[in-house]
Amino acid sequence: MAETQEILEGAMAVAHAVARCRPEVIAAYPITPQTHISEELSQIVADGDLDAEFVKVESEFGAASVVCGASAAGARTYTATSSQGLLLMNEVLWNIAGMRLPVVLACANRSLSAPLSIWCDHQDAEAIRDCGVIQLYAEDNQEACDQHLIAFKVAEDRRVLLPAMVNLDGFLLTHVFEPTIIPDQALSDQYLPPYKAVLKLDIDDPATFGAFTEPDKCMEGRWMVHDACRRSLPVIEEASAEFEKVFGRASGGLLENYKTDDAETILVAKGSISGTIKDVIDEMRDEGTKVGLMRIKTYRPWPGEAVLAALKGAKQVAVIERGGSFGAGGIMTPEVKETLYDAGLRIPVSGFCVQLGGREVPPDGIREIIDRVSSGEKQTAYEYFRLKQELLPDLVPEV
Repeated sequence: MAETQEILEGAMAVAHAVARCRPEVIAAYPITPQTHISEELSQIVADGDLDAEFVKVESEFGAASVVCGASAAGARTYTATSSQGLLLMNEVLWNIAGMRLPVVLACANRSLSAPLSIWCDHQDAEAIRDCGVIQLYAEDNQEACDQHLIAFKVAEDRRVLLPAMVNLDGFLLTHVFEPTIIPDQALSDQYLPPYKAVLKLDIDDPATFGAFTEPDKCMEGRWMVHDACRRSLPVIEEASAEFEKVFGRASGGLLENYKTDDAETILVAKGSISGTIKDVIDEMRDEGTKVGLMRIKTYRPWPGEAVLAALKGAKQVAVIERGGSFGAGGIMTPEVKETLYDAGLRIPVSGFCVQLGGREVPPDGIREIIDRVSSGEKQTAYEYFRLKQELLPDLVPEV
């Protein structure tokens, strides 16, 4: 079946891709830059183009609670959010993961307060990385659309049964118009059949979800979430391979390795910044610098074996992050180090925090990072790249 390409705003394209997944219950609360996703989905439902219940709620906590209950009742469910809204969902997301409910959501990545910023970084999604939600990251709007089908496929798989979140950079993707193929409905139905819940609330077959546990049982419940998350790695690969077979394009998977085969310096990144990094790599390769990119598509679960396979031949690694753990350092950087060091590889790993609050990182910034790590510069700490010293106080104010 032929699919057609349209020029669409990213958020609008995602909404139509979600509609192709035929969710039965949608609940969302508007927050910039996610609003256009839920707004367009509400219009699709109102126009009668999607047979679903769209629930208008009072907050993101309410949205998460609605899809939690609807999923427990056996429905395919969806929500979307950003930034502070995702943190407001956090309490319920732990419940959703712990109850093994395959809710799918989108995060239009945006900085957290304070100071207030509506622009893109990855601090919001990374702040909930430990709650059992599978996290996929899109480089462009086509991936953001396609990864939603993959997310439903993986989340609902009986070997997984966990919530899954598709991350797309706020404004950089959500509000950018670019050519995008909206998945064909017939192909979508072929790839993603109707959801049939393994366990659900049923008055004829009563079950308890999220029950109280005593200390001698709770740890096993948490381990089962961890185990299911780890076991989702081959399921993500299977679902991605099937997607490519059905639709003819590769949007899923664990990683993208861009010119890493002979690279001496390998950068690690995720999201839309990868496009800029690829352009710089192409230029520097023409100049004789052997550099490549390992792009993280699946961040949770952490694809350790794939990361190791991609990086083991490098002489040095630079992790480009868009968030940090205040008072400690990076978030992905120590995970990359642990993956290499556990395998006995002492490859130098440098971490750079960029683009917090949406600050632009031009190509010359990426080039500077590559030049520094390629020259063997040793970092002693996680670096907040290109801080403006004139904006920083000279002394800590006296109390």
